[in-house]
Order: sequence, then structure tokens, then C-alpha cells
Amino acid sequence: MKYVFLISLPLYVLDRLTKYWVMHSIDPDQPRVVIANFFHIVNITNTGAAFGSFKNNNAFFIAISCVALLFALVLLLGHRHSQSESKSLWWSRDMWRDLSLALLVAGVLGNLTDRLLFGHVIDFLLFDFGPHVPSFLHPWPAFNVADSCICMAVGFFIIHSFRADKKAPATTV
Repeated sequence: MKYVFLISLPLYVLDRLTKYWVMHSIDPDQPRVVIANFFHIVNITNTGAAFGSFKNNNAFFIAISCVALLFALVLLLGHRHSQSESKSLWWSRDMWRDLSLALLVAGVLGNLTDRLLFGHVIDFLLFDFGPHVPSFLHPWPAFNVADSCICMAVGFFIIHSFRADKKAPATTV
């Protein structure tokens, strides 16, 4: 648990710095080509959620973000490892859970900051997998560091859910 903020804080700062750079260096009408026909850095504003869905609901997403952030912080701060476990291994059986929550905090806080400061989220990473793939991959919707943190958080939480010890139901005699 003590390493959680050593993960969240640098990722939040990376999200803020990259968005600041994009806002001040990338013209919304002139994306920068990094790898031709595959990867561009763009400056796109997103007033919705993932893939631009539910546009123009900033107040709703601020509220949801605050609830998610509070929930993650309560889980992180309220969770206590057993003393023997926390002293012997920094990579405890709950580390996947803590890592997912740390990533979630970084991602939600990054996008929440955008919504509070600008009324939208800054997206800038744009991949295009070409016309030979399904249309939803051509191009993939733009995203940012915070979005990546949230997606990784979901993945790590899924790993945690498969690794968590399953307790057998108590039998009554």
C-alpha cells in the first residue's frame, strides 16, 4: 500500500505534462506524424467518455469521477495488510488490487483535472491500424496517459480477481 502513491503521482504528473505540451505545441488542425499511416500526435478535445461517447455531459462525468476517486481512495486507505505479510513481501497477494487502484487514481484524477480546468479532456495519442481492419480500428479513437492508466487498472483488477484466494463457503453442522 505504501508504494501506491509512488505509482499514482508520477503517472498523474506525466499525464499533466504531456497534455500541457500538446496544448501548447500541437495545432488542433495540424497533427504531428510520428509513424506515417499508423501513429499521430493530435490535439483533440473530448467532452464525452471513452470513444467520444456521451458527449457534452461534463457535469455528469465530473460527478462520476469524484465518486470513483473517492471509492478508490477509501479502498486504498482502508485496506490493511497483515503485519507478517506486509513486512515480508512488498509484492503481496493484494498488490494487483493495489496497483489497479493506484492506476485508477492516476487516470481518474488526470481526466478530472482536465474537466475541471477546461470543461473537456485533452486526447492526443492517435493510432490507425489501416483500412484492412474493422472500422472501429481505423482510426482508433484518440486517448491520453490517463485513459491508458484506467485501461491498465481494469486489466490488473481482472488479474487480481483471478488470483484472489477463493474461500470455501462455511458449512454448518
